[in-house]
Amino acid sequence: MRRHPWGLWLTMAAGYTLLYVPIVSMVVYSFSASRMATVWAGFSTRWYVALFSNEQILQALARSLTIAAVAATAATVLGTACGLALSRFGRFPGRGLLSLMNSAPMVMPDVMLGLSSLLLFVTLQQMLGWPERGMGTIAIAHITLTTCYVTVVVRSRMSTLDDSLEEAAMDLGARPWQVFWLITLPLIAPALLAGWLLAFTLSLDDLVIASFTSGPGASTLPMLIYSKVKLGVTPEINALATLIVSVVALGVVAAGLLMHRREQAGSR
Repeated sequence: MRRHPWGLWLTMAAGYTLLYVPIVSMVVYSFSASRMATVWAGFSTRWYVALFSNEQILQALARSLTIAAVAATAATVLGTACGLALSRFGRFPGRGLLSLMNSAPMVMPDVMLGLSSLLLFVTLQQMLGWPERGMGTIAIAHITLTTCYVTVVVRSRMSTLDDSLEEAAMDLGARPWQVFWLITLPLIAPALLAGWLLAFTLSLDDLVIASFTSGPGASTLPMLIYSKVKLGVTPEINALATLIVSVVALGVVAAGLLMHRREQAGSR
């Protein structure tokens, strides 16, 4: 590879081309005046104006963001509890079962998760009259899906945490809840943030599970986009995707700058 670095450069260029050329083309065509999503007919911002006047898309976007925020927050709380239990409490009764059930959603197909969740909700509704399928059932299914990912992130962070810090705090008279809030929580805060963002992204991007567990009037943004794909993607979808890509790119750049400043401050 040292003698022929061009092979590595070509492979890397081909990979990045496959990844980013479709995104760039989508951004470019979002500014096209044509009604066709893949036809260039001159520069125009008409589809951004049409996007912000399309109540169906805006409501689906707000619904998806709400579900993702609720699911990510609940998954972070549950995943943190599971991660702490698996990494700090040693061998307790049911530890193996907890670890197995926590890892199952990561390897189980989304179709199986969606179908099993649908059967559960239908059975509960027949027996108890609750829950009505809608945003609540989608959020519950997404919490089940994303909790395991948060657990993995928190557990990996706890495995590298120095136990002596917590032991020293308890030796100095701190109670367990004080040790958690003042010592453990600040140390695992980056892992909690990473787990929350991962859970938020997985929930926002999910289509299969949401399709099984949603109800009338509870379509999420991926479900709406998928339904429009069957009839042909409109340039409004390109405009929406461009806005989402822009927000994500700004977030990545801001996070990179923040990490770079922290590294410089630490080196100083």
